[in-house]
Amino acid sequence: MVVDLRAPMDGWISPLAEVPDDAFAGGLLGPGLAIDPLADTVCAPAPGEVLAVHAAGHAVTLRLAPGLDVLLHFGLETVRLGGEGFAPLVRVGQQVAAGDALLRVDLGAVVGRAKSLVMPIILIEAEGWQWQPVIAQGLVAKGDVLGQITGAAAADTGAEAGGEALSLTLRVPLAHGLHARPSARLAACARAFDAKVLVEKGAASAAITSPSAMLRLGVGHGDTIRLLARGAQAREALDALGEVIAGGMGEYLAIAEAVAEQAVTHPVSPSVSRAPQPGDRLSGVTAATGIAVGHVWRPRRAEPELAAISQGEAAETALLDGALAGLRATLTAQSEAGTPQQKAILGAHLALLDDEELVGDAKAAIAAGASAAMGWRKVLWAQAEALRQLSDPRFAERAGDLLDLELRLQWQLCGGEPEAPLPPHGAILVAEDLMPSEVAALDLSRVVGLATARGGPTSHVAIIAASRGLPALVALGEGLLLVEEGTPLVLDADGGALEIAPEAHRLVSVRAMIEARAARRAAAMERAHEQGRTSDGTRIEVFANLGKLSEAAPAVANGAEGCGLLRTEFLFLDRQSAPDEDEQTAQYAAIADALEGRPLVIRLLDIGGDKPAPYLPIAAEENPAMGLRGLRVGLARPDVLVTQLRAILRAAVGRPVKIMAPMVARVAELRELQGVAAAQAALLGVDLPEIGVMVETPAAAVMADALAAECAFLSIGTNDLTQYALAMDRGNPAVAAGLDGLDPSVLRLIAQTCAGGARHGKWVGVCGGLASDPLAVPILIGLGVGELSVAPAMVSEIKALVRSVDVADCRSLAARVLEADGAPQVRALAAEFIGGLA
Repeated sequence: MVVDLRAPMDGWISPLAEVPDDAFAGGLLGPGLAIDPLADTVCAPAPGEVLAVHAAGHAVTLRLAPGLDVLLHFGLETVRLGGEGFAPLVRVGQQVAAGDALLRVDLGAVVGRAKSLVMPIILIEAEGWQWQPVIAQGLVAKGDVLGQITGAAAADTGAEAGGEALSLTLRVPLAHGLHARPSARLAACARAFDAKVLVEKGAASAAITSPSAMLRLGVGHGDTIRLLARGAQAREALDALGEVIAGGMGEYLAIAEAVAEQAVTHPVSPSVSRAPQPGDRLSGVTAATGIAVGHVWRPRRAEPELAAISQGEAAETALLDGALAGLRATLTAQSEAGTPQQKAILGAHLALLDDEELVGDAKAAIAAGASAAMGWRKVLWAQAEALRQLSDPRFAERAGDLLDLELRLQWQLCGGEPEAPLPPHGAILVAEDLMPSEVAALDLSRVVGLATARGGPTSHVAIIAASRGLPALVALGEGLLLVEEGTPLVLDADGGALEIAPEAHRLVSVRAMIEARAARRAAAMERAHEQGRTSDGTRIEVFANLGKLSEAAPAVANGAEGCGLLRTEFLFLDRQSAPDEDEQTAQYAAIADALEGRPLVIRLLDIGGDKPAPYLPIAAEENPAMGLRGLRVGLARPDVLVTQLRAILRAAVGRPVKIMAPMVARVAELRELQGVAAAQAALLGVDLPEIGVMVETPAAAVMADALAAECAFLSIGTNDLTQYALAMDRGNPAVAAGLDGLDPSVLRLIAQTCAGGARHGKWVGVCGGLASDPLAVPILIGLGVGELSVAPAMVSEIKALVRSVDVADCRSLAARVLEADGAPQVRALAAEFIGGLA
């Protein structure tokens, strides 16, 4: 028997191995291929019977012949959309002909929310059948033959595993149940044992090694199932399968009721199974400080029509070149009219447009038969997905920049412009994620805040929001997407919380708080250029953290007394080659000059081993946070370290510049750095600036006295110190909301650091997020911190707070919070203290 498998829609065919999902690419569900869709309707690739339509609407299983089942799975991670954007057009048991419509997709509702739109087409039941593709890659039209399936169903021997039947009953903690990917993993696990395993749900059952049967079983989140096993390794199979299911397979979501004894307890995912209710609070990560009162506004992203059919390589290459030139001109004009932060980000986007590798890959796709639109999309989406897989959030968050460029160039290609959505007044924009250009274009007379389910605090979206004074929370979880349009919200970015439909009195009090804050800020600005001193005269320097030259002047205008942390990564990101010594020297000198004689602390390059920079080919690591990071990278790559040190030494001539080493854990690392720096200073014939240590690990805090004996100063990076002390990855949304630098364990490490510095007469500063937290400031002063390096926008307010406190009172507060049992109690004590200030 021969079955022709035809294209279910127009699109670009690619090998299954290129699908950015291990279960599909690894063949766990079976052989097949994938298609990047160019239409919104999925059609039957062959005649057959509809076996299953997933409850989320994104997947359909067809039986083409006995023992031959095909799964069409639209997009990756689309199950979590809960059916939004999908309209099934068939029912279970229905007979369909090749080309009949199976489901319709609202691409506007799915694009940007799915991990990818690529649709795997999988032979999930095909024992006795052979798959023979006739096209491996290229553009196809609906109905084109993709390959042939030949053979017949394998004969059923009727043999069953003997022995006593063993069973295991448990609840399913996967947020979206046992859909295609987890079913494939269970099948692979079961095949490793000499046993036959059935899964029972109510009166229905399915062989666990049959993905199609498992899909028909329709096991959802919280469902009770029974695993029934027979065979020589029945017990081992049950134990292994029970552990895999209880672990959640990366999709764990706690079940409200008590789980079965066999299930294992795991951290709760930020996803939720119900829509947030009035009075609920969603925890997120602060991307831009502030507080706002408004209501949900969820705009729909406009999508251009893509030209799917190539008009020939020469014509499509010319189209791409013209669109690149047009977009380059647009970005240049926007950069010239933008804020300093927007100019820097648009500059990075312009650099990407000139990236020879990106443009070259797109032209290679055109040469292979793709249109300009499809070639550009294929390359940019692949690059964005590669970035999303990186463990370092600073790089993973750059995926949004690539997707932004991809969409903007598509509009150039089609010769149109997206219609700008008109937000209502008092809108809080709610989305799964946003693109930088979307945030830059917002009308601030109407939009008062941003809230996203995904994203990170170092993304360009976050930077633009902060530069525009727009409060923003990210990583709020998928429950955010279930909040209805128009729902009243309180967005407390300072507190990391989004309040859903709060009571009227809460709205009134927050509005009053916003007005009072504006008045305080105006008063603080009037005295912004006074020295930082407490009410009893103790000197507390208030510096600013900087990430690029454009931030220096605004920081000085806000009253910054210097820069306590210059993040030099801005010179190394979003480019294909490392900055040379002269470029770095010019940048460091320009920033020092912009500070007008104020101190500048330059942190050496702090990036990890999991990165896309081709000029730093450091092997990928399972846990980059514990591997090559910070100073370890420089010591492992002396060419990079020496170039940066020489640039800093040259820029420091005649300027108050200091050097700070990141991620130091041992005294030996500090000594090695000092030796390299001293040797380079001697070669250049210049004085060696002071070298300090950034305390970011518990090891450095515990060894603070030993480090202080050999360096000029200590500066505490509370963001990393907190994640290492609490063993919570700040880039992981499942735990990021639980991070709090005011946890007593972190404060005790800060106290130990201050004591170590004081023992040798070395000043101790804080350059992490806690320095910008008003509740933390009196505690830090009480612990012995003498320098606070804060977000530039917060300088004047932190100075005003410093002026209002007495050191003796701060020490008393610090002693009390060190005995607290957790961060909430610390925050309550600090709030009481600040509330009592005159």
